[in-house]
Amino acid sequence: MKRFGIATGIAVLTLSALTTGPLVASAAPPVNPVDVLVSNGSPQTTFPRNKQNEPAIAVNPLNPKEMVAGANEEIDNAPCSGTNCSFTPGVGDNGIYISQDRGKTWVQPTYQGWSARTGTAAVGPIGTVPLFYEAGLVSDGDPALAYGPVPKNGTFSWSNGARLYYSSLTSNFPGRNAFNAFEAIAVSRTDSVSRAATGGQATWRRPIIASKQMKPHTFSDKEAIWADNAATSAYFGNAYLCWVSFDDTTSPIVFARSTDGGDTWSNPVTVFPFTPTATTGPTSCTIRTDSAGKVYVLWEQVNNPNLSHMMMARSSDGGVTFDAPQNVADVTEVGKADPVHDANGDPRFTLDGIGGARTFSGLQVDIANGAPTGSDATNQMVMTWADARNGLDHEEALLRTSSNSGDTWTTPRAIQSAGDRPDFPAIAISPNGLSVYLVYDAFITPWRNDTHQHRTMQGVVRGASVSGGVIGPFGTVHRAKPGEARGSSENNGCCGFLGDYNYVVATRTFGAAVWNDVRNAADCTAMDQWRASLLTTPKPHPATDCPATFGNTDIYGGVYTLQ
Repeated sequence: MKRFGIATGIAVLTLSALTTGPLVASAAPPVNPVDVLVSNGSPQTTFPRNKQNEPAIAVNPLNPKEMVAGANEEIDNAPCSGTNCSFTPGVGDNGIYISQDRGKTWVQPTYQGWSARTGTAAVGPIGTVPLFYEAGLVSDGDPALAYGPVPKNGTFSWSNGARLYYSSLTSNFPGRNAFNAFEAIAVSRTDSVSRAATGGQATWRRPIIASKQMKPHTFSDKEAIWADNAATSAYFGNAYLCWVSFDDTTSPIVFARSTDGGDTWSNPVTVFPFTPTATTGPTSCTIRTDSAGKVYVLWEQVNNPNLSHMMMARSSDGGVTFDAPQNVADVTEVGKADPVHDANGDPRFTLDGIGGARTFSGLQVDIANGAPTGSDATNQMVMTWADARNGLDHEEALLRTSSNSGDTWTTPRAIQSAGDRPDFPAIAISPNGLSVYLVYDAFITPWRNDTHQHRTMQGVVRGASVSGGVIGPFGTVHRAKPGEARGSSENNGCCGFLGDYNYVVATRTFGAAVWNDVRNAADCTAMDQWRASLLTTPKPHPATDCPATFGNTDIYGGVYTLQ
């Protein structure tokens, strides 16, 4: 998030239900169409307080009943004042949601911090990760979560328990100078999620600034965090971060590591140096480790209007050095240039239509590394992204897989359901490499050149079994309730907003997915008309000119199994 997460019951998909081709959107409903509102502590009304997006999720490998989700969460911001719906200075956005029953129920803990729920900013109740205000910081979203082992006397062991890492963007609290840059990367941690769920603020450590060697204009963005979680690894317990470090002239992918449970972080290593242009640059990095401890960093190199690329660099020494970056997939960017975003001075591609939500192809990767023990690892890698090589309105979620540490990859294969235009797909493979899960937001209407026609969107979860390293046909295990994408909004109102990613994790027995959902978001005719005018007519007042649930994007999710 640039400032200017699940489940109830278990859905069962038998192997016989997996067809040899993609499932049609109008086909019979999934076996068990169950999902749950993850961001259930947030209001449904009063924009922008009802706005959540960009969900992430992690499952405790020692206790799979324990799940933690994060999202960009605006619950503590002030309501709109006339047409001004800006982020409230000093108010954090790191949403935190916890389940202790394998996603049947979720809680959104309440802590104390800088809050403007009433319209006036002061110390008060917050629904976000705590202790940023006390550290002179503001949590700015883009959440990433990972579990790793707790260190004790300098040694990592799962017998010490599990540590949750929560990374995000961060800025200085107004009037404070905790670091000398525009935007940094912070890491919060807790070793007791169960106590954190009940409002135990003291169970959280103060956020650590993990990005170093920044300049005054540095904007750190799109970070990912990972902990080496397989006990067979030579670097078991190490925590890793990657992000894009935008500066005056460069935007490299950089990487940092921690060998002491996140107390300290190394100076950043440049994995991929790059000097951007208005339409090119690296983004959307992700990190994984195999059972031996090899580190994989992957990201998208956007090259609009030319082919983009999915890139990868590997480290065999625990993230100290990396080999040369290599292209692992060619990508045709999804979406179409939007004149409303242009009129707003922020050129973007959208997948739904003019005045719509920004999009890009993105990238998600996972490895079957056998965590927590590492003993049953296959180390098979899976990656997915959204691709428009077949043209607008014919987008695909493509899959490539590798069984030799990324030296070679299978031919790209479409794995979305027929009729879906997938946005922000995410993928996960079980630690033992026997099942794969996919989640995305599906548009089932074409790109709109107007704002008066419906833009139907819904979350979709699909899955496939793996045999001998061969990933079988995907079937749909869940199709969420559809909603109206026009009901989403950036804080400035110009355009829709769905964030930049969804997320899914896989255990040996189930997959848990979270996605951005618009089933409870109401379309606003006045906003549609303003957007269609290319922002030239009077700007609407969301509180008086729009339905109460305008802008109400939620985080929904579910737990699903294959058998």
